[in-house]
Parts: sequence; structure tokens; C-alpha cells
Amino acid sequence: MKKHNAIQSLALVVLAAMLGGCASSVNTPDQAAGASAANESVSFPDAGNAWLNGGTFIDVEQLRRIGRGMTKNQVRELISYPHFSEGLFGPKEWDYLFNFRSGRGDEFVTCQYKVVYKDGVSDAMYWKDPACAGYLQPRVSEVVRPVAATAAPQRFKVAADALFAFDRSSAADMLPEGRNQLDALAAQLKEQYKRFDTVTVIGHTDRLGSDAYNQALSIARAATVRDYLIAQGLPQSALRAFGVGKTQPLVQCTDSQQRAQLIACLQPNRRVELEVTGER
Repeated sequence: MKKHNAIQSLALVVLAAMLGGCASSVNTPDQAAGASAANESVSFPDAGNAWLNGGTFIDVEQLRRIGRGMTKNQVRELISYPHFSEGLFGPKEWDYLFNFRSGRGDEFVTCQYKVVYKDGVSDAMYWKDPACAGYLQPRVSEVVRPVAATAAPQRFKVAADALFAFDRSSAADMLPEGRNQLDALAAQLKEQYKRFDTVTVIGHTDRLGSDAYNQALSIARAATVRDYLIAQGLPQSALRAFGVGKTQPLVQCTDSQQRAQLIACLQPNRRVELEVTGER
């Protein structure tokens, strides 16, 4: 009888462990929205160090879709790039400043949000203030009133070969065609937008050259375009430059081609993209 009881107890322990393991992997709505950092060893950067002063008004529907197991590109597509200068690929944490309407006139609340990555995918999400998670909950009823909403990011693309001499990145290396395109783009944006929340400039290269070289080149080109757009009257506080090197190609080309043909084939990968959010 004692032996039978011992085996039965062991079976219960194993079963409990199995159930506990299964439960920990379930991505509940609360986990997707983000847990409180109050009882966790999670630290947040000083809000004053954000490159995006005052945060941005986030599309709540997009934020609700954030969950575990997402790549950085998938997170970026939903809630854009992080709002602190922590980099894109190496860092394991992305931090954000999000604004939510309180429902009292034009009043809004600014919340800090963190996405933690493990093995290249999102593993946990946190709010600095646990009350902020409540803004993701659907409201039972709300007064319908005209509110200036932030639309989904508008995207623009300019060929790097039109912007810069081959393998160059400085303002002195900008080509007349590239300057004309940026002048026209700046004028278009100023006409379309009443307010800019973010203007993110992303530099891309082809795969020729080392990873480190292409990363540096993409950052330098993005920074040059950012500075040029600021000079054309776009708000400096909204502009941010990123470089992603050769990690996001649009086309693939075989190495069997002659070098000149290969360079021409890879041309679509050499580009500068803009993601713009704000009130139109």
C-alpha cells in the first residue's frame, strides 16, 4: 500500500509539472498587452532620453496584436521602431513612449512600454505603470466625437543610386537628381501633414561588401537624408535615422553574372525608405 501511494504521489507531481509547463507557454490577452514591471527585475530608461520627445499616439488595435514569438520586423510593422537610441538588431530590449487619450477632453496619458527579445523573437512585454495596460481594453461605450487620429505609417522609397554617387554617403556626394527628389518629397509631406509624430529614415544597401561596411554605409546615408529633410523644414524632433545594411533585400541575384551586371541587378536593394506618421 505504501509503495502504491508513493507511485501515485509521484504521478501527481509529474502531472502538475506538465500542466504548469503547458500553462506557462499560453499567450493570454494580458501577456500580449504587457505585464506590470512592478514585481519584475525590469528597468526602464529615463523618458527624457527618448529621441521622440513626448511619445507618439499609438494605434491601439496594432498594439493589441503584439505577442510572444514575433520577429523584430513583425513588431516594427505593428508599432514602428523603438523610441530610444538602443539600436535595432543587437539589443534585446526595445522601449517605447505611447500616448493614450484619457477620455477627458484633449487630455492624454504617456506610458512606457518595453518588448524583450530572446533568441531573436519577442519573449515578454512590460508596462512601467501597470495602469497603462487598461488602455488596451475595449471600451464598453464611449462618446463618439471627432478626434484627430494618427493614420497608419505612410511609406516612401528613393533609390540610393539616385541620391548618392556609388558607394558614397555624405551630403557632398548627393546627386542633383537625389536633391530634387528629396525637395519634392519634403514639400509633399509639409503639404499633407498638419503635425508630424515620426519621420523614420531607413538606409539599405546591397549585399556586396562586408556586413560591417554595409551597416555603416546604410546608417551614414540615412543620417544624411535625415539632416537634409530637417534643412528643408521638417521638424527635427520627429526625425530619426536607422541603417539596416543588407538585411532586407528586395531582390536576389546570382553571382554567376559579371560584376557590372550584378551591381545593376542588385540596384533595387540600394535604397532609402521613409516611414511617416502624424496628423493629416
